[in-house]
Amino acid sequence: MNDIDESRAPLLDHLLELRRRLLMAAAALAVAFGICLYFARPIFAFLVQPLLRAGQGKLIYTQIFEAFFVEIKVAFFAAMMLSFPVIANQVWQFVAPGLYRNERRALLPFIFATPVLFLSGAALAYYVAIPVALHFLLGFQGNLGGVQQEALPGVGNYLSFVMQFLFGFGLSFLLPVLLMLLERAGVVTRKQLVGARRYAIVGAFAIAAVLTPPDVGSQLLLAVPLVVLYELALIGIWFTERRRKAEEKPETV
Repeated sequence: MNDIDESRAPLLDHLLELRRRLLMAAAALAVAFGICLYFARPIFAFLVQPLLRAGQGKLIYTQIFEAFFVEIKVAFFAAMMLSFPVIANQVWQFVAPGLYRNERRALLPFIFATPVLFLSGAALAYYVAIPVALHFLLGFQGNLGGVQQEALPGVGNYLSFVMQFLFGFGLSFLLPVLLMLLERAGVVTRKQLVGARRYAIVGAFAIAAVLTPPDVGSQLLLAVPLVVLYELALIGIWFTERRRKAEEKPETV
């Protein structure tokens, strides 16, 4: 009976540690949500600037609670981004003790690169892709057979539109991190990735077609960076392979 109790002790310790980390991550998200909810209107005002620069100066809402729920969603999305460093740190603190030193050294750069790449993708979406898409989509306004056609976007619809771009571009820019982690885990090799380059290019344009409006300009703004990031991932894998081989040579001598 004592042997059984002792064998359960490490599992209970891990579960308690996991609960503590989850509570700290949830607390960070709750605090960030409270702060972002207070500044929800200024944050949304920042998000509507591309629409304003595209010449659309009006947003409407047709449901009583729509504007309120939009502010809740804005606060939640902003809180997720604001609390991500704390959440990532809690995940790292939970996982790191079970890794070897070389594994921790290998994974740490990916953790730091993730928010940088995500923000880079979101910035490209906000400053370039969204204005291009809005310019195309709002170009359908005007006289149509004697009837004036006017765009009156709703606040909820516009928020979904912007979030689709921000998260789509942000997550797409994490492609190098994903590929390098898969290579590090032994799931794929650099040779396989090089051989799949043509399929990756087709996949990049397919992803762009799903995440962006049907105009060619918006699709190219996502597809071209995805192809470039794929090539950068191959270069990064090549460097890491050379470094691993250099580290293994003294051990084999």
